[in-house]
Amino acid sequence: MSNRFDFDEFPQLRTERFNLRSAEVKDSHDILELYSNEAVVEFMPFTPFESVDDANGEMSWYAKIFREKSGLRWMIEDGESGKVIGTCGFLNLEEVHNRAEIGYDLHPYYWGRGVMTEVARVIMQFGFTSMQLNKIEARVEPKNEASIHLLRKLGFQQEGVLREHEFEKGKYVDLAVFSKLRSEA
Repeated sequence: MSNRFDFDEFPQLRTERFNLRSAEVKDSHDILELYSNEAVVEFMPFTPFESVDDANGEMSWYAKIFREKSGLRWMIEDGESGKVIGTCGFLNLEEVHNRAEIGYDLHPYYWGRGVMTEVARVIMQFGFTSMQLNKIEARVEPKNEASIHLLRKLGFQQEGVLREHEFEKGKYVDLAVFSKLRSEA
């Protein structure tokens, strides 16, 4: 019998400074503040949020991917203030291949403070152990130097570039593909 995570209850995780938990209604204003920031969404496939409805729609998507067992998105809650300052998690889970894609975002005020390194390590450990992933992938626009720096710091290797892979904000964009294997963790 497998002890693989079965999506029955959303996993609550902790790091030294942050609580990682599921989205709650009270988070809508923090999510709006996060995704209404142009610097945060610069390399994302959507324009800045304009309303709490936009934030609620995003959080509904988090609930949907969990329900469908295709992903998990944790709220990064500051342990001291209780404010949600970003999100991190898995999407496009392919259980038959034991792989998933990691995604993350963070409010610019917290950039350069080691937040995402701390959070992603715990989430990746959950992926490799509880979810029994063999491979964690990341897709990032080649111009997103900060994200590429983070991935390299976390031990990801670049596999290649998907040329003009997505149509976002009126143009085709390349996506660099990175991965980390369980054997490299």
